[in-house]
Amino acid sequence: MSDSAATSPGAPALTSVQRRQVVWLTVGALVLYFAFRWMPTGTNLAHGDFRLEGDNVLEFCDPAAPQFLPVTTARSPVEFSVSPESVQPEQEVDFTFRLATSTGKPIAPVDLLISHTRKLHLMLVDPSLTDYQHIHPIPGEVPGEWHVSFAPKYAGTYRIFADFMPAVTARGLYASVDVDVPGTPQPLYHELSLVHRDGPYTFELSMDDGRVRARESTDLTLKIRHDDDAAVNLGEIMGSFAHLVAFDEKRSGFAHLHPQETDLESPPDLYEPELHFNITIPNSGRYVIWAQLILGDNELFIPFWFDVEP
Repeated sequence: MSDSAATSPGAPALTSVQRRQVVWLTVGALVLYFAFRWMPTGTNLAHGDFRLEGDNVLEFCDPAAPQFLPVTTARSPVEFSVSPESVQPEQEVDFTFRLATSTGKPIAPVDLLISHTRKLHLMLVDPSLTDYQHIHPIPGEVPGEWHVSFAPKYAGTYRIFADFMPAVTARGLYASVDVDVPGTPQPLYHELSLVHRDGPYTFELSMDDGRVRARESTDLTLKIRHDDDAAVNLGEIMGSFAHLVAFDEKRSGFAHLHPQETDLESPPDLYEPELHFNITIPNSGRYVIWAQLILGDNELFIPFWFDVEP
């Protein structure tokens, strides 16, 4: 078949020179595609560095589907350690945290994505679940080392959960480590309470049908009111209007929740603000949710205690 017969009716036939140009342009485009595909992203880690073989392995978390994560009862594909491992109550100490893959490769800032304005979130809680702190370490000179100072309020073994997002997966991942604080821990038992007062403010956490059931998605509403019906000036905290963190009594894991109201240019009602969240908790038992928010110039941590039904 001739070249002219292979073209559409009325269309001019391609010359041999034009055909060669088309071929070279196609080859060039493919070369550029694969070059960009394999171009280094700045991290020396790969997706496989955050994978473990076998059962009971901690999975990546989809930020759009928040749920309670059993961090301590599943194997994490990262190694998380701290120094020193023991401190005294109310003693401000400089801590060094080390983050590495299961094969020992250090996890540095370049290996992590920014999530809610930070690359690494640490959530600390004592055995009684009454001292909760949310801190952000800064990277050290040694790759994989992160530094931060904090002071535990009470005695007991503090559990520290790390929340981060590897650049090669773009999904949330977690780990935990303990710090010993010598002495007698605070009592664990706490009464159920979904209403909390702090100064002139009243905070209320409510569930969509008045309760939480294990393994069922539950909608939560956080309401804030001023005693004098004055304005409630919610500030921005880590790119959001509030953060909720849930713990179980055994501190086997946590859930890190963010409000559905994501547009900071459209804040909730000034006098009766409400923020909406969603959570899924796999097991029944007693839990606490700590709300972290800014009112005026003050950062507040508000606890809510509730039971999850079977």
